[in-house]
Amino acid sequence: MRQHRHLATVIVALFAVVLVAAACAPEESEPLEPADAQQRLIDLASDIEWLDEPIDRRASVEPGGDRVLADTLPDIDEFPLVVDPRPGGDRTVAEIFVSTEKSGTGVDGWMVEAAESFNDSGQRLADGSEAQVAIRKIASGTGYQFIAAGDEIPAGFSPSNHLWVQMANTHSPLSMLTDQTVPNVAGIVMKDETAEQLREQYGELDTKVLLEAVINGDLVMGYTNPFASSTGLNFLLTVLDDFAEGDEARLVAPDVASVFETFQEQVPFVAFTTLQMRDSVERDNGTLDAFVMEWQTYTNTDSLRNGFEFIPFGVRHDNPLYAFEQASPEEREVLELFADHVTNDEQQRRAAELGFDPPDYVSDVTIPSGETLIEAQQLWKDKKDAGRPVYAVFVTDTSGSMAGSRIFAVQQALESSREFINPEASVGMVEFSDQARRRLELAPFDLNQQAQFVAAAQDMDTVGGTAMYDGVVLGLSMLAEQRELDPDGKFMLIVLTDGETNEGLRFGDVDEVIAGLRIPVFTVGFEADLEELGKLASLVEAATINAGEGDVEFKLSSLFNAGV
Repeated sequence: MRQHRHLATVIVALFAVVLVAAACAPEESEPLEPADAQQRLIDLASDIEWLDEPIDRRASVEPGGDRVLADTLPDIDEFPLVVDPRPGGDRTVAEIFVSTEKSGTGVDGWMVEAAESFNDSGQRLADGSEAQVAIRKIASGTGYQFIAAGDEIPAGFSPSNHLWVQMANTHSPLSMLTDQTVPNVAGIVMKDETAEQLREQYGELDTKVLLEAVINGDLVMGYTNPFASSTGLNFLLTVLDDFAEGDEARLVAPDVASVFETFQEQVPFVAFTTLQMRDSVERDNGTLDAFVMEWQTYTNTDSLRNGFEFIPFGVRHDNPLYAFEQASPEEREVLELFADHVTNDEQQRRAAELGFDPPDYVSDVTIPSGETLIEAQQLWKDKKDAGRPVYAVFVTDTSGSMAGSRIFAVQQALESSREFINPEASVGMVEFSDQARRRLELAPFDLNQQAQFVAAAQDMDTVGGTAMYDGVVLGLSMLAEQRELDPDGKFMLIVLTDGETNEGLRFGDVDEVIAGLRIPVFTVGFEADLEELGKLASLVEAATINAGEGDVEFKLSSLFNAGV
């Protein structure tokens, strides 16, 4: 009996502890309202010790020329050969640019596996040499940029879809080996409840209905950068094709451009990568009801299998394989053998296991000429802001760890890539080490502001610790003040850093404020803590860019080209 009483006492005590813990546990807080976030930001800015050190000189700058992204490309070795057979006297190696969803690892490594099995098969060419393929992992849009530049032309090209091939063909002629290595489709992914509501209002959902819903303000969706993303380029074509009623001759006509600008008015400022938009929807604290994604990524993402619907659109993403005219007869023979290999039953079964098993879908979008697609990209760049002014503040790490080649690379990248910033945008600059310093007030990016921007970049001096969030708060304060004057503008913060914060404010001090302000913070990390930078960027559907000294110019230029 005494043991029973003791046991009962223990149970009661444990129950009491649980009740107390539950009572003391913090409740999940609601997102801050913009006005409350604004006040919190003011309080944070008043608590930090920041310096007002405006740049007092102007560098010599030339008016923007005709530079294109291809002019900023890094060394090709920044994009590794993931299958790299050693050349030899009895080997013929054909290099292929391969899109990342099939040249990575795990579920994204199908063509790597196929290439390795091909190289192990010992197939011989007519001249007796052993057939081998080298696989370079490179995004379709980036691969196209190298082809457009003309300096690095591989033997073969396997992008996600035929659109990049059409564009590449304007620079370097290609011939098709197979129109499909693995099947895939692009689609709009949306929450089940959103799809149900739209069906009640519009009936059965297709691309035309969804575009109408966006224009009417009934659907908030984002799509990826059509200069870099296959899905983004496909979606842009689909939108223009719908507005042009399938008439290729009208895809970039003034009336279509006008409707597209109206469409863009309803598209919020979103991240440039699919993963960032996906994360926003998953967290359910972003602005997006829907976003674009390939089927293979969708079906391999556990968190999207329940609660989300996939609606195919545009041209298919069947991962074709092409050969360039510059390829030697022997390299072409290798590619022909490889095309036969990857389309055999064994390789196709493996592809299905890795998620290349999309629903039946027949595209009703005609693939236009490469010239038209290039014009469509330019239309997007001109109209994406829908007439809204853009305000951007750069927040740059000048702490001691950035000394030497790192800060030099940033300086060169800022100076060079400024040509991709729209002169009608307004740009400011903040630096941070132990303290945050305002170096350049927000102002239109005319030649005078560009001269000061370049001077500020040239005069960066590295010393001290890393008070990154102090710099973020100062930069956000500049943007928030401007938003009071122009609430309809587009606002963005761009943070360049190499290290983990070790001075001043921390992430937990600013996360609720940033989420409440709804100002996206893009982060560019140099061998940095990308996990924390990713958390910072994901608060408001922005992106984290992993940059190195060799490719920072290209990555910044790509960001400016699409965003600022």
